Amino acid sequence: GGRTDAGPLVIEGLKNLEYRGYDSWGIACKRNGAIIVHKDAGKISGVDSSAFAEPCSMAIAHTRWATHGNVSARNAHPHISGDGTIAVVHNGIIENYQELRAELETRGHAFQSETDTEIVAQLIDSCYHGDPLSAVQEAVCQLEGSFALGILFEDYPWQMIAVRKDSPLIVGLGEGENFIASDIPALIKHTRHIL
Repeated sequence: GGRTDAGPLVIEGLKNLEYRGYDSWGIACKRNGAIIVHKDAGKISGVDSSAFAEPCSMAIAHTRWATHGNVSARNAHPHISGDGTIAVVHNGIIENYQELRAELETRGHAFQSETDTEIVAQLIDSCYHGDPLSAVQEAVCQLEGSFALGILFEDYPWQMIAVRKDSPLIVGLGEGENFIASDIPALIKHTRHIL
C-alpha cells in the first residue's frame, strides 16, 4: 500500500512467484472507496499487468494451487465477505473449515466457493463490529491449521492487515509504502528491507 499503481505491482509480484506452479490467480484493489475483485483460472504469466493500471493505492493478489475445490475462477483468491466489503488472500490450509462453514451457514452466511479461504472472509465479517483489527483477532482465534492472510476492509481504505501462523509471511519496508508477500522474489524489485 502507499502508491497509486498497486495493481500492476502485485500482478508483477505474482509473476515472480510463478516458478512454484499455480492454477488460478486473482487481485483485489481498493479503488474509489470500494474493493474491486478480478480473478480467473489459468496461469498468470500471460496476464497483462497494465490492464490493472487504474489508480489503486492498495491491493492484494494471490495465485492458487487447488487444495479445496476444483480449479475455477470462483475458487480463485481473493475471497470476499457476503457484502463484498472484506477481501482475503490466504496461503495455507484451514483444517476446521468444514465445521466453521456449517456454523456460519446456520447464521445466514451464503458461500460462493468450495474453498477453505472463503470461510476466513465470512468469519471475519461475522466478527466485524467496526474495528478491523479486533475482528481479525477474534476470527483467527477460531482457525485451526496453518495460514498467512492478507486482508482489506472497504471501511478502512488506508489499512491492510496481515497475520500468519506456521506459514511464511514476508514484510517489505519501503519509502511511504509497505509490502507483504509469501516469498522474497515478489518484493525484491521494490525493496531490500525485508522482515
